[in-house]
Amino acid sequence: MTRAAKSAPRRPRAGSAKSKSAPARGARRTPARPAAARIAIEKLDPAWRKVAPGIDALARQAAHAALAAALPPGPRAELALALGDDALLQRLNRDYRGRDKPTNVLSFPYVASPGVPAQSGRFLGDVAIARETLLAEAVAEGKPAAHHLSHLIVHGVLHLLGYDHEHAADARRMETLERKVLAGLGIPDPYRVRPAAARRR
Repeated sequence: MTRAAKSAPRRPRAGSAKSKSAPARGARRTPARPAAARIAIEKLDPAWRKVAPGIDALARQAAHAALAAALPPGPRAELALALGDDALLQRLNRDYRGRDKPTNVLSFPYVASPGVPAQSGRFLGDVAIARETLLAEAVAEGKPAAHHLSHLIVHGVLHLLGYDHEHAADARRMETLERKVLAGLGIPDPYRVRPAAARRR
């Protein structure tokens, strides 16, 4: 099981803006990029193999895209993606959030225990996704399952980085970044996709 499921999750607050020093005159400004990330994928439900071809590569691509867009420079990042089922997500949702029902995605930002030495990489946490809920939502919203999976992974990774949608302004900020990341992956705006039933009329 992933690390986050073994320790109580804490949702970090969004980080404050940091000042940037101006480049020297005549110097070319190169955007800072985060170091390469290590992404572990656990298919806890074997039926995930049927959801989309090359699902591991698809999942890693979405996670890397979210990190590249939102992670500040620093040590190499690490995170884990748990591809589970409704039963797992319901259990995690009940145990950690007090909501006894399945959900599509849960993020568990890593919080180091006191006295534990720092690791060489920067472990961000875990993202867990429920297969049945993902597929049901994709059908209801008239979108490919692979696109919806990419969206949920991007959404979950942004939660690990402190993004949230508890307030309207925060939700707009997070959704704007999600749209940008997904557009870079060739995926249409997930918030504009019409339900399948409406498209058939």
